[in-house]
Amino acid sequence: MAQALNYYLEHFGLRERPFALAPDPEFLFWSPEHRGAYAMLDYGLSTRAPITLLTGEIGAGKTTLLHHFIDSLGEGVTIGMISNARPGVNDVLRRVCAALGLTVPPGGDSADVFAVVQEFLLGEHRRGNRVLLVIDEAQNLNRDALEDLRMLTNINAGRDEVLQLLLVGQPELRAVVRRPDLVQFAQRVSASYHLPRLDAASTAGYIASRIRQAGGNPNIFSRQAAELIHEATGGVPRLINQLCDLALTYAYAAKAGMVKRDTVAQVLSDGVFFGAGDTASE
Repeated sequence: MAQALNYYLEHFGLRERPFALAPDPEFLFWSPEHRGAYAMLDYGLSTRAPITLLTGEIGAGKTTLLHHFIDSLGEGVTIGMISNARPGVNDVLRRVCAALGLTVPPGGDSADVFAVVQEFLLGEHRRGNRVLLVIDEAQNLNRDALEDLRMLTNINAGRDEVLQLLLVGQPELRAVVRRPDLVQFAQRVSASYHLPRLDAASTAGYIASRIRQAGGNPNIFSRQAAELIHEATGGVPRLINQLCDLALTYAYAAKAGMVKRDTVAQVLSDGVFFGAGDTASE
């Protein structure tokens, strides 16, 4: 199987692996839901929404979409990114400083850290820049951390708010924000979108799109194969990638010209696809 993995690209006329797991904006599939999510991100930024939420299931493609959005931003937007949020009040403020490239005075307390961020934000505003702070895995933040972030969004220069937050996370982030003790935070959320799983038609389109982007024939996977892939993965892009990569490897090993339903069924039967049993509970 190792040899099959090394050579299936040549066999199917592919320039690169179409189903690698690492997020790659070049392979972003524009389903109607992804277009809606992108439009909401753009709306949040352009309207200077204090807080924008983007949620979705694990592996739904949030990070890929986020990277594409960030790559599309032009000059005049200063971006700070916390890629793996952790709970903690002091921790989140210090991580904001790290994300923005700021130096915290040795031994400084929360008030000192807050002052450093405030000075930076006001300075960026004077230079005509808006500041976007992106926090991925934001469902991990506790109440105190979210309250500290809300206080940052209260910083303003006249009538202009000088910081926008983009919080990206799993579905439970929405439940956290709706807690009664976070009502002030929720009131600052001006844009929100939940990215769902792909339906059967979008799963087939997703597979074809990634094959095409990798330089191959989009019809490598049969319609019946795509249907079984959707059934086995629940339409979660990360799981689709895993199963499709294995199916291409199996098809090469069998010297087949395309991936048919039987090929996918064999992958599932052999038990090498470990995501198959997880989709129902996500």
